[in-house]
This record gives sequence, C-alpha cells and structure tokens, in this order.
Amino acid sequence: QVQLVESGGGLVQAGGSLRLSCAASERTFSGYAMGWFRQAPGKEREFVATIKWSGKTTYYADSVKGRFTISRDNAKNTVYLQMYSLKPEDTAVYYCAARSAGMSSSPDYDYWGQGTQVTVSS
Repeated sequence: QVQLVESGGGLVQAGGSLRLSCAASERTFSGYAMGWFRQAPGKEREFVATIKWSGKTTYYADSVKGRFTISRDNAKNTVYLQMYSLKPEDTAVYYCAARSAGMSSSPDYDYWGQGTQVTVSS
C-alpha cells in the first residue's frame, strides 16, 4: 500500500506560481510512474502531467505544456509539480497518483492522494 500526501496548494493571483509536492510512504517509490491530475467543480478529473520512474521522461496535457513542470526526487520519495503563469482555469483540486505499470494519461493509477486545492484569482 502506497500512501500519498499532497501539499503546497493555495490561493494565488493569475500569472503567479505555485509548487505542489506529493510525498509517498513507500520505499519502493522509485518503481512507480507518478502522475498529477486535477478536478474542477462540476467537471471530470483530468490529466495534467506524468513522469517515468527514472524521472527522465515526462508527458503533459496540452493545456499546461510550457507552464507546468513535473519532477521527482526518488531519494526523498517525492514528486513535484511546479506551476507557472497560472490562470483562473487552472483552479481545481490537484491529485497525485502512483502507477506500477508505467506512465499513463488515463486515471488508471493504483494509488491516489487526498488532493490539494489550488485557486487562481483573476
């Protein structure tokens, strides 16, 4: 069982930045691909970014490409989402997730965190 705990959300003005963190309990964290998803009120959960276990390969949703960066530190069992140039439409609850079968943009991950709220004001 992998427990994931997100942090770093908050309220920020449009154009600002935030860095989300997701700490994993599992010492075999490095064996999982990690992903970030988000869900806005009344909308489906959507893919944001994913990163391979090695950290060498990443993939982004078109809506965040060039503004968000996913990274990981396997020594700290932590994955990050650095968000720049935030827009009001980025407002959502952000979830991190772990997947043993590799990277995926579908929400078919094995473990999920509880989410952290990001609110971008205009």
